[in-house]
Amino acid sequence: MLNVLFVCSQNKLRSPTAEQVFADWPGIVTASAGLNHDAQVPLGPELVQWAGLILVMETRHREKLRKRFKQHLHQQQVVCLNIPDDYEFMDPQLIQLLQQRVPPFLPES
Repeated sequence: MLNVLFVCSQNKLRSPTAEQVFADWPGIVTASAGLNHDAQVPLGPELVQWAGLILVMETRHREKLRKRFKQHLHQQQVVCLNIPDDYEFMDPQLIQLLQQRVPPFLPES
């Protein structure tokens, strides 16, 4: 099983949507977190170490992740999905973007 972590700022809209959309994808376990200290689920070293694949929504998330958790990043692949903070939770357009951009990085179903 591949542990897939979705990361955004607040863990309120984009990353929890992604976690839910891909929860039933075969061969993976999903989780989500936010980089802000007041996120619903704040990103911590345990989640970073748990993940085999980390999918961030914006380049600034990747930069923050690498800066804050440098000592915890080892073999994890970190990918930026380039999805701006323009969507509500489970927004159909957000789901469509996720369904286009995420599967190339996941095990084949």
